[in-house]
This record gives sequence, C-alpha cells and structure tokens, in this order.
Amino acid sequence: MKVAMLSTVARRTPPVGYGPWEQMAYNIAEGLVERGIDLTLFATLQSQTSGKLDGVIEKGYEENRAQDAKVVECLHISHLAEKAFAFDIIHNHFDFLPLSYSRLIRTPMITTIHGFSSEKIIPVYQKYNASSYYISISDADRHPSLHYLDTIYHGIIPANFPFVAKPQDYLLFFGRIHPDKGTHDAIAIAKACKRKLVMAGIIQDRNYYTEKIQPLIDNDHVVYVGEARQALRKQLLGNAVALLHPIYFDEPFGLSVAEAMFCGTPVIAYNRGSMPELVKENISGYLVRNKNEAAEAVSRAAAIDRLQCHEYASEKFSYQTMIDKYVNAYTFILNRSKASL
Repeated sequence: MKVAMLSTVARRTPPVGYGPWEQMAYNIAEGLVERGIDLTLFATLQSQTSGKLDGVIEKGYEENRAQDAKVVECLHISHLAEKAFAFDIIHNHFDFLPLSYSRLIRTPMITTIHGFSSEKIIPVYQKYNASSYYISISDADRHPSLHYLDTIYHGIIPANFPFVAKPQDYLLFFGRIHPDKGTHDAIAIAKACKRKLVMAGIIQDRNYYTEKIQPLIDNDHVVYVGEARQALRKQLLGNAVALLHPIYFDEPFGLSVAEAMFCGTPVIAYNRGSMPELVKENISGYLVRNKNEAAEAVSRAAAIDRLQCHEYASEKFSYQTMIDKYVNAYTFILNRSKASL
C-alpha cells in the first residue's frame, strides 16, 4: 500500500510549537511507517518524517509571513495532485480545498476533518459527500449533512507525554489566546482558588490579549510563557495540578486535553463540544458549566488518581488503536475502489 499523507503548509510537520493538524498528520505518518507501509509525507521541506518527504514549499506561511498563503497552498496541493497516480490512497489533513481536486484524479481520498472554521465551508464537503470519505475526530464534531466513514480519536505517542506522579503547585491554561478558549476565565478561576496559573499558547487575538489578558499578568500569580515548544509543552502538561479548559465554543477535539490526561494531569473543562467524550468524570477530571463550578472542581483535583487518569487516557487515546483504525479505513476504501472497477 502506497499512502500520500497531505499535511498543511502553514508550518512544518511536526510543528515546533502550535499546530494540532500538523502534529496529527505526523503521528499518523509515523505509525504507518512503523507498520511497514510505503508512506510519503507532503509537507513543507523543513518537515521531518521516517517515511519519504515531498513538497515544493520550503517554509510554512505562518513561519515566513512574506509568502501569500493562498499561493503556497495552491502550489502545495497541486503538486500532490499531479503525482496522485503514484499512490493507492491520499490522506488529506488540509481541510476542504484538496477535495476540489478529488474528482480530477483516480486515487481515492480520505479526509480527516479537524473541525469547521465556519459554516461557510460546509458546501464544499457536501459536494463531495458521495465521492470522498470523511473521518471525524469526535462524534460531537460531526455535521448532520455529511456522511462519515468513522470517528477516530487522536492517538498520543506515549514517549512524548510520560506519566508524572507528583505535580508541581500550579494550574495550567494551554491553548490559543482567544476568547473562544476562555483564557480570561482561566485567570478568574485561578484567582478564585488563590492558585498560581501558568498560561501557554499562541496569541491568536492580539486585541483580546492586550485588553483582557496582558493587564492581569504579574509573572508571579499569573504567568504567560509564550507558545511553548515540545519540551516545555511536555513539562507544563505533566507537572500541572490540573489543566483548565474553559472553552466558549464547541471544541472539535482538544489535543492538549488528551495530552494532559496522558501525563496523569486531570482536566477541568466546560461541558461543550467533544469534552464529554474526552473527560471521564471523577477519573480524568471534571466537566463544569461555569467559573464557579470550575473553581470548586479545582479543590477536588487532588482526589483524582493520576495513575488511573493516565491509564484511562492511554487506552482512550491509544496511538496503536488510532493507526489500526486508519489502516482499516484505507483497506475498506481500496477494496471498495477495486470492486467498482
């Protein structure tokens, strides 16, 4: 089986810091190579893979802002489409745009939908409902008008997020600095509990950060450490008393939530989107409705058995199970394609 894994060209794969789509394209690619599958990763030329690397864009447009995002996206996707004949299947992690090529090539395409940036993109997915294959990353993120082959949870590479039995004394917010992620609520929760809060993540809404977040940072009780690259990400998630995830939108998955629990760190999350699928009440954390309930849950975080939390996450977000399910999906698609010839 020859698989083309299409990652984005926003940043390198795997990402140095933020980049859940790129991280999962990498995780799946590595798992396929481990299974002996002939894998080519289409990504920026600075990317890394145990398989083959192909691409035409040197550096991601989020890393080199002198580039036009639409232009490099067009060059990247068309480069793969022109080589599609060399592969048995294309695994798309690039959202809706590659679907517009899917009926122009003979190689079947499977798309992992990493969430919907807007209802405005749904018509593209609807157009290719009958001719493509969609994977949802949570049941909560399924759109009622689309047909899905399966729901496959993100799998975590165990070595990247080892178990930590004894945390340090801080709460953690790890995510985009954006109103959707409820960064301001995380600060209010920590203050209500009189606990130190460490925040990490890209500043996605500069006005929000300047007006609502920055004035509250004192580098003592409220600390912002920036984007947090892989080594720091692992350290922060593993050593926190709890991860605060006070979201104001329907989270498609929440990679940092799974990663925290993998380390044994319980999660206190607003009960929206995929959170009921990820967080198991009293085992890996608590689902709450507001700041007051979150602050009360912090007082119960120590009651969570961190080893049990880790074991739950290791099974729920198993790297091997994720690869098994994708290989099964590929096999189903290829068998169906052969039958239609």
